[in-house]
Amino acid sequence: MATSPRPGVSSVASSQTQQAPRRSVFQTLSLTNQVAVITGGARGIGLEIAQAFAEAGAVAYCLDLPEKPNEEFVKVSQWVESLPDLPAELILSSEKDGRKKGRLVYARADVTDQMEMWRKLEKIYEVEGRVDIIKVNVDGAFYTAQAAARQMKKHDRGGSIIFTASMSGSISNQGQPWSAYTTSKAAVVQMARSMACELGKDKIRVNSVSPGYIYTEMTKQFLLKNPETQARWSSQNPLGRIGFPDELRSVYLWLAGNGSSFCTGSDILVDGGHRAW
Repeated sequence: MATSPRPGVSSVASSQTQQAPRRSVFQTLSLTNQVAVITGGARGIGLEIAQAFAEAGAVAYCLDLPEKPNEEFVKVSQWVESLPDLPAELILSSEKDGRKKGRLVYARADVTDQMEMWRKLEKIYEVEGRVDIIKVNVDGAFYTAQAAARQMKKHDRGGSIIFTASMSGSISNQGQPWSAYTTSKAAVVQMARSMACELGKDKIRVNSVSPGYIYTEMTKQFLLKNPETQARWSSQNPLGRIGFPDELRSVYLWLAGNGSSFCTGSDILVDGGHRAW
């Protein structure tokens, strides 16, 4: 990943120049010129995170199963293309000569096919010259992360791998027969920890995000069939409601960027306080 001078107090205190001061806090969330790969990126939380990465300046490759992206993806992609260039204060100092805005790219991929994922990540690297960030959903999580880590290690750039787990990886969901789901999410959390320990020497950070109940299109369809469930789920956390996909954006953005450079092996809960009770 791109490196920049260290921000904060030490930078100001040690400065020997009289240059006009610049805000550095926003650069910690900048993904200027970086390349992100998002599995399940054509819809739901995946598309929400892809849009956030592109807004922050990244080229976001969205991998999903359909041959062509859906209408929602096309609209989001066009919206991203219409954004103005990033202002100077949001561009990393090491990336001044590169792109001034991000974009979305759709690619059909079966993340459960190990060799296909290896080839897909190799192709993305050939086209873009780098792979900095990988956001991995549960399906094919190991193969996708493995494929990304191979490219990051091969080209010695480091990077950030972010698994999407769930609060269900560390609790049992009251009243829901979800044993298989909760088991798979617990495996994702532990895989992130283990990979963080294995890949730290290669400057690759690995973390997971564990959302609580989030109002995606899939959740919406479930709640339409089970109208009493939303009130029950909402009552199970201190904020008294379920969350929305856009409330996850900043967490993924922080884990992807330089602002989280000392964070690895962590699982970040975004669950409205569900586990606090």
